[in-house]
Amino acid sequence: MFSAKSTSCFCPAKPQIGAESGRRAHQLCVGNRRQRSVAVRQVRAVISSDDKSVSTLPSDPAAVPGGAFWPPADSIDVRLVLTVRNRIKERLVEKIENQWEYFVNGIGQGIRVQLVSEEVDHDPSVESRVEKPHPVYVPRDETFEEIKQNNFSAGALRALFHNLIPAMMAALSSSDSQFQCFSDIDRLYKDGLLIKSEEEQEAEKLLPAVLSNLMMMGQKLMKYDIPSIISKDRFAWLRDIEFARQTLAGVNPVEIQRLREFPILSKLDPEIYGSPESALTKECLEHELNGMSLEEAMNHNRLFIIDYHDILLPFVKKINSLKGRKIYASRTILFLTRTGILRPIAIELSLLGTPSMPSQKKVYTHGHDATTNWIWKLAKAHVCANDAGVHQLVDHWLRTHASMEPYIIASHRQLSSMHPVFKLLHPHMRYTLEINALARQSLINGGGIIENCFSPGKYAMELSSAAYKSLWRFDMEALPADLLRRGMAVEDPSMPCGVKLVIEDYPYAADGLLVWSAIEEWVKDYIIHYYSDDNTITSDVELQAWWDEIKNKGHPDKRGEPWWPSLNTKGDLIRILTTMIWTASGQHAAINFGQYPFGGYMPNRPTLMKKLIPQEDEPVAYEKFLHNPQYMFLSSLPSQLQATQIMAVQDTLSTHSEDEEYLGQMTDWHTHWTNDRQVMSCFEKFSARLEEIEEIISRRNKDFHLKNRSGAGVPPYELLLPSSGPGVTGRGIPNSISI
Repeated sequence: MFSAKSTSCFCPAKPQIGAESGRRAHQLCVGNRRQRSVAVRQVRAVISSDDKSVSTLPSDPAAVPGGAFWPPADSIDVRLVLTVRNRIKERLVEKIENQWEYFVNGIGQGIRVQLVSEEVDHDPSVESRVEKPHPVYVPRDETFEEIKQNNFSAGALRALFHNLIPAMMAALSSSDSQFQCFSDIDRLYKDGLLIKSEEEQEAEKLLPAVLSNLMMMGQKLMKYDIPSIISKDRFAWLRDIEFARQTLAGVNPVEIQRLREFPILSKLDPEIYGSPESALTKECLEHELNGMSLEEAMNHNRLFIIDYHDILLPFVKKINSLKGRKIYASRTILFLTRTGILRPIAIELSLLGTPSMPSQKKVYTHGHDATTNWIWKLAKAHVCANDAGVHQLVDHWLRTHASMEPYIIASHRQLSSMHPVFKLLHPHMRYTLEINALARQSLINGGGIIENCFSPGKYAMELSSAAYKSLWRFDMEALPADLLRRGMAVEDPSMPCGVKLVIEDYPYAADGLLVWSAIEEWVKDYIIHYYSDDNTITSDVELQAWWDEIKNKGHPDKRGEPWWPSLNTKGDLIRILTTMIWTASGQHAAINFGQYPFGGYMPNRPTLMKKLIPQEDEPVAYEKFLHNPQYMFLSSLPSQLQATQIMAVQDTLSTHSEDEEYLGQMTDWHTHWTNDRQVMSCFEKFSARLEEIEEIISRRNKDFHLKNRSGAGVPPYELLLPSSGPGVTGRGIPNSISI
């Protein structure tokens, strides 16, 4: 979390460059002294959803960080402090093209802006983190190389500018404003600037010159690209079939399950959470099945569910007590029509019961009048907000970023750099520890972007930990096993990977199985070359110590679980390594690089909701809803500042670096990797297979029978195309989790 501080100060007229202690860095301090006969304005504004107050800073210069710059009383100056590593300064200047001088001269004209960490209450029962500007320690051979650091710093700078102006305006106004109409959102892509309310316009009078120059200088930096979800059909997000399509071909296609049991029952303790039975009844669902019975629909694999009830209900009361957060525990039922189109038919939203009202469960269905249609839109938005939180904290952070760390650490600690398994895994460990360290300081940290902009708020990591405790299993992280667990595939020995999809047009799974099988074949060829029989597996001391550390030290809470695979045969090792490589490459690519293409348009995928759905027994709120349902919808979404914050982060996270190393591509590493011609021949075979897969996926995206990846205005599913160029491309499978 950052805070913008504006105070009177004195800065030298020229930018100053000073080396930080112990680091090769430049600190660019930009500012101009302005002698004016005006009252001194001293403002502290914290950029967060909870603190929008304007308060006076201490008058004692010693109480202010950097007190040496305490100003004379008749000046108000702007000062922007950017700290960049010495070696990337030139490239950073190049990244903002030739406008650095203009920026330097333009910003220092009236306000001092400094980025600092927001203080978070310390809880003695939890471990403390390393605070900025001190970095989390990462071994030198796991840190970013120069090109990656250049790209990442440029992305961070771009994200800073995306947030700087709206943050300043929100800080100077009494509150962060909501989008008033959909045109406000559209302007983010056309102009890159937010419409300002009358109150904000009053605040802007304090700094007309600096804002004017910032807006002109940052036009290219602050303007958002149009996300692919609205690039061809700006109204697609409103349709039910698009809502359902994204459960199969969106940024989080790993939560949909086949409905296999009815009635639907919760596994939570009924003494605490009430009756386990869902409010979704047979009669309710059969009303939406076009004459088909519930039993028939289930037997023919036509009913599916996205169930966030048990994972969220324990947090509902706590989250709803937070300012600007309203959440339900949700269940969504989807029906696969005879034409192969998936559509949502019912949504159950639940609140934690009370002694006087033990059950607060309500079912919503698509209506045929204006009122029920708007309520249905609000119900879908709540489901999307739940999905965004689970995606970011469970499917993205927990199941890819965090899960890879024990594998990487154990590999360095237990395997020689000459060990064949270390050599195989090395490309899939690149940059992961550093990007996770950065995430712990800026994204998932207390007061960070995730807490500020996603539904769980300060309970975000607690939710992620609960999911790890109840859901995470190494053996279920293999793609075929995950599909079988969710009922999205059935065993079929005649099919590749031994499974057959229940929904043929399931782009993530169909393309993912191609990539999985290619990885598995490559790992099999590699392991068979180095291990002649199963005895060589059990007698490899380093290998056994590596697997033992992963299970017992990497996952001490799960050390005794019976589902951990044994490591006694070549087949065991092949399955373990294939799972790890898939997690680092294909799985992360599918979960990560669609964040901006799908989430960059906030109404399509809100990251939080601020209001519960209005009910008829709430006359005031319900009357406001009836009078202006569009405003009720928009005012339930993240604020303008929250939206721009998360859009900037999603843009950065969806960006491929210029030095990205992609799955199956020959890199400099391979030139000295091995001189074994047979191993190189196997790798070339793997590369050739991935090129074939790219052609297969491209053909699928042109097949109009596959309606979830082709059709009028439908974005093709490209997240598992192996290759990509730099930037936000919505495609490409890097070797490792590097962003």
